[in-house]
Amino acid sequence: MTETSSDDVIAVLTHDHREVLALFDELDRTRDSADPKRRKNLADRVTIELVRHATAEEQFLYPAVRLNVDGGAELADREIGEHAQVELALKELHGMQPDDEPFEATLRLVIDLVSAHIAEEEQILFPRLRAVCTAEDLVAIGKMVTTGKKLAPTRPHPGAPDTPPGNLTAPGLAVVDRIRDAFSGRGREA
Repeated sequence: MTETSSDDVIAVLTHDHREVLALFDELDRTRDSADPKRRKNLADRVTIELVRHATAEEQFLYPAVRLNVDGGAELADREIGEHAQVELALKELHGMQPDDEPFEATLRLVIDLVSAHIAEEEQILFPRLRAVCTAEDLVAIGKMVTTGKKLAPTRPHPGAPDTPPGNLTAPGLAVVDRIRDAFSGRGREA
């Protein structure tokens, strides 16, 4: 397979961002829907995608930012802090049904936090990383992120470590999550 700029970490993560924003749009369009099961499925899909994405960023992107970008440690710590806020909100949302009173407010919090995080990554972090890494390095990190997402948990685990080496427990959490998802049908479209 030929490596292209679409394989680089910035392209991979930007693609993820667009997918999540599209799910947010769909959730907005279905806000007044009479189909709560559809909204719950959409919220579950958002949660799955965000948890997988954040886990891969924490394992591969942020260590690269720490090593290569001036001020990278502070930038990575801020991004990880934002992930922690999102993960707590996702954990709350996970236990709710669309007809629960706090569902819409919690979903709006997730959307607002994630939208701000995406803007910061795309406007600040990504350009700074691209300025200091070679195209080959960005592709290598992109491949690690893509693989990491496949092995990542699908449910929020706010108590789990966010930085190496502690976050290397993610594959174990992922196995448990995927077994639970298989039995519950979570993450599959109706």
